[in-house]
Amino acid sequence: MPRRVDHEERRAELVDATRRVILRDGIEAATTRRIAREAGFSSGVLTHYFADKEEIMQSALRVSHRRRAARLRSKVAGRSGLAALRALLLDTLPLDDRRARENGLEVCFWSRSLTSPALRRAQREEAAERRRLVRAQLAAALENGDIATDENLDDVTERLLALVDGLSVHGLLYPDRVDAARIERLLDAELDRLRRDAVA
Repeated sequence: MPRRVDHEERRAELVDATRRVILRDGIEAATTRRIAREAGFSSGVLTHYFADKEEIMQSALRVSHRRRAARLRSKVAGRSGLAALRALLLDTLPLDDRRARENGLEVCFWSRSLTSPALRRAQREEAAERRRLVRAQLAAALENGDIATDENLDDVTERLLALVDGLSVHGLLYPDRVDAARIERLLDAELDRLRRDAVA
């Protein structure tokens, strides 16, 4: 009797294989043939679970975003204000192998998202959620006196997100110059500027 196929499990295996190929070989190398081979299946299996390569890519990106969002929510659980904000931002930086892989995957998708409306939507949804979390913790930090600023909190949010994205790229491209200790120090310096105003 043939073994019953768990379609959700098979789909998840293909998405994980896609992520591995992208991280190891780059996004351009993630062909349907290579993804299928990575997962241990024939190319025809992919067409059974995904309409096209674009859908596979979108699924890989969304899975990555769901995992990150769940982890970020757990990071801020039981914390608020500046402590929560720092934990949130640190978790999105390439400070260890896991976070470096996650950041690498995200950066791989950035250029492809410029020409793919579906991937761009997925990127913007994730960015909006991350922005919402950062903005909420900034507001909490301001309310409980952790920080003090007359600057628009939307502007502070954008500056922090731009810093984190920039540090992520530099950490991935120039790890000898921008290592984990320097990344953490630069982030803390930015947060200290907000904190100093509160204690001045």
